[in-house]
Amino acid sequence: MYRIRIVDASDDDVAETLADLHRQTFFDAAAMPTFDLGAWWLAYHDEEAVAFAGVVPSTHVRNGGYFSRVGVLQRHWGRGLQRRLMRAVEARARRIGWDSIVSDTTDNPVSANNFIQAGYRLFEPETPWAWVHTLYWRKWLH
Repeated sequence: MYRIRIVDASDDDVAETLADLHRQTFFDAAAMPTFDLGAWWLAYHDEEAVAFAGVVPSTHVRNGGYFSRVGVLQRHWGRGLQRRLMRAVEARARRIGWDSIVSDTTDNPVSANNFIQAGYRLFEPETPWAWVHTLYWRKWLH
């Protein structure tokens, strides 16, 4: 059984857990996020943290959030954790009144499929913020 909890990333132990999970899921493919920005969640299997996600206010769209990271340890893939973390992020976004959540994927068909299954749709931002071959995703929350 898995439990998902919003966490206080200003707590040193929590920040260390988030950083460890980031290193184990992204390796060197993405810069380490600033965990004291936005809201962060951990997914636990028993007492072990096995996945994480974060959202920050978007600098790319008005009144929206940017789904900045989601990572799941490989041995826990296929159990719907990314989509469950997405729902937790979306619930918080609705509570604070955001209109949408945006994100991006690059060379990651599993994540792209999870975005599609969670109701995100491809969109073209006014100003692209990533690489030329990046896919941009948006989900309207209302």
